[in-house]
Amino acid sequence: MVERIIVGPLSSNAYIYSEWKKECLLIDPGGDMEEILSHMAIKNLKPLGIICTHGHLDHVAGAYELQRHFRERDLEVPVAIHGADAHYLGKNAAESHRISFEQIGIDLKSVLMDYELLFPEPDIILEDGKTVLTSSLTVLHTPGHTPGSICLYSEAQGILFSGDTLFFEGVGRTDLMEGDGESILKSIREKLLILPQETMVFPGHGPNTSIEREIKNNPFLQ
Repeated sequence: MVERIIVGPLSSNAYIYSEWKKECLLIDPGGDMEEILSHMAIKNLKPLGIICTHGHLDHVAGAYELQRHFRERDLEVPVAIHGADAHYLGKNAAESHRISFEQIGIDLKSVLMDYELLFPEPDIILEDGKTVLTSSLTVLHTPGHTPGSICLYSEAQGILFSGDTLFFEGVGRTDLMEGDGESILKSIREKLLILPQETMVFPGHGPNTSIEREIKNNPFLQ
């Protein structure tokens, strides 16, 4: 099961993903915690973990409140992120987010009014080629949007969570702190376009797509 919930002021895609009857993974919970919890309650799901495809605010901002919510109910839910983006979590994370927004001329204070100010410490450091907890999802390290950007690929399910690396006829922006235009195109070509063309792609923003569609139509990849 893949359920998309559009969250936060930047309209990010959060996902509830399940391969199990009563358990799930929360991918990129960037805000609107109550909305995410409502969708989980309808399906009577409990989370095994919170997985962040990268560290930007609109993909991690709900993690602290979700983790606290379940901790108050005696359920420990680990938060996972790639090591190269771990500085976007933890006690010093606010400074990383402030610098990131300043570089594109946005006052973080105006954005933070819509976000939770606290960020959890990372419990799991994701590594390229490793599976995520007990799922069939494999970590694909795809730097470019950020140094620690990842995608999550399930060969068995034929799906890819592409974060802010690959979008419907687009790619992630690279004008933010630590972005690299050459790296993101290299990551997409070497890690994503080699996947089976029928692979369904669930991106961090915008509608779903497929590897086949992006090979044929994505203007950034021609």
